[in-house]
Amino acid sequence: MILEVENLTVRYGAVEAVRNVSFYVEEGEVVTLIGPNGAGKTTTLMALAGLLPAEGRATYRGRPALGRTTEALAADGLVLVPERRELFAELTVEDNLLLGAFTRYRRGERNLKASLEHVYGLFPRLAERRRQLAGTMSGGEQQMLAIGRALMAKPRLLMLDEPSLGLAPLIVQEIFRTLAQLKQHGTTILLVEQNAKAALALADRGYVLETGEIQLSGPAGELAQDPRVLESYLGLRAGGEA
Repeated sequence: MILEVENLTVRYGAVEAVRNVSFYVEEGEVVTLIGPNGAGKTTTLMALAGLLPAEGRATYRGRPALGRTTEALAADGLVLVPERRELFAELTVEDNLLLGAFTRYRRGERNLKASLEHVYGLFPRLAERRRQLAGTMSGGEQQMLAIGRALMAKPRLLMLDEPSLGLAPLIVQEIFRTLAQLKQHGTTILLVEQNAKAALALADRGYVLETGEIQLSGPAGELAQDPRVLESYLGLRAGGEA
């Protein structure tokens, strides 16, 4: 098991945004957290990435994760692609990608060209725009770059926060096709996503968060057929009608 979370609780002042959340991720799995806005999905990822203080227990690769810095977790292979992407707008596509491998470079790794070519293979559009400034790219291209930059770190666990947010349907399909390729290559993914249909189609297992607590969990295929999920998140009645 690469990640085990038990009774995770995160507060913003007196407000509990996440309450006693427990789940796990096995090596090579894609696990998704779905739910409405304000359910605590992003907060959960931020706490696991070392960006928010949290209570409870989280074990990553057999070691405690809570209380460690974002940099230390990333160096250990736990990498977050944040919802806002947080690219360096004034740098080129290629420079942004190389910055994703900075920890590897600092460790003495020099075989970054192979990683670059791997990312360009996944996202040919990035290869075409490698000299373009990141800030001049479309939203979809920036999302590809954010994922590519994370992949340059050679993540053992890739955490994605709303990768489809604000993107056109064709770009969303392209992003999820690439995530499916990563899954085939054995990349372990923890996916937070409001597009429940796409998320459950990709994932092995899923958890439904509502008001900071897990309400449902199970194999993704079963959740996709659950009447509560069909009605609340897929816009269908149990009989399959829209």
